[in-house]
Amino acid sequence: MKLTTHQLTACAVLTAMALALSYLEGLFPLTAAIPIPGIKLGLANIVTLFALYALGPGQAMLILVARCILGAVFAGNMNALIFSLLGGVTAMAVMIGLSRLRRLSVYGVSIGGAAAHNCGQVAAAVLTLGNGAPVYYLPVLLAVSLLTGALTGLVSASLFRALSHTGIMKG
Repeated sequence: MKLTTHQLTACAVLTAMALALSYLEGLFPLTAAIPIPGIKLGLANIVTLFALYALGPGQAMLILVARCILGAVFAGNMNALIFSLLGGVTAMAVMIGLSRLRRLSVYGVSIGGAAAHNCGQVAAAVLTLGNGAPVYYLPVLLAVSLLTGALTGLVSASLFRALSHTGIMKG
C-alpha cells in the first residue's frame, strides 16, 4: 500500500490518538465498577471505526496494527501482543465486512467488532494456555461486548455527526 504524505500523517495522528485513549482507559479500570476480569470499554476502537469509515480498510488496519505493536512496546508487555493483535485483527476483519452492509449502522459494526475482539482474545488465550478452558468465559465476554460495543458505537456516531459538514467522511 502506497500512502501519500497526507494519508501517512493522518495514520500517524490517529495511531497516536488510539494509543492515548488506550493508555487513558488503563488509568480507569472498568473492573472497579463491573467486577468481571478482562473487561475494557475499548475506547481506542472509536479511532479504529473513524479510520475505517474516513480512510478505508487498509489504512484502518495499518493504524490498528501500529497501535497494538506500539502499545505493547510502550507498556513493556510483549506477552500481551498476541492478545492485542489477534483480538484487534479479528475485530477489524469483522468490522470491514459489516461496514459493507448498507443496512447496518455504525452501532452494529461496533458491536460486531467488540464481539469479534473478544473471540480473538479468547482464541489467543486458548493458543497461549494450550487448552480450551478460556472458551467457557466467552459467553460472559460476548454479553459485555453488547454494552461496550454499543457505547463505542454511540460515541463514534456522535463523532461522525459532528464531522458530517467537514467532508472528511467517505460515505
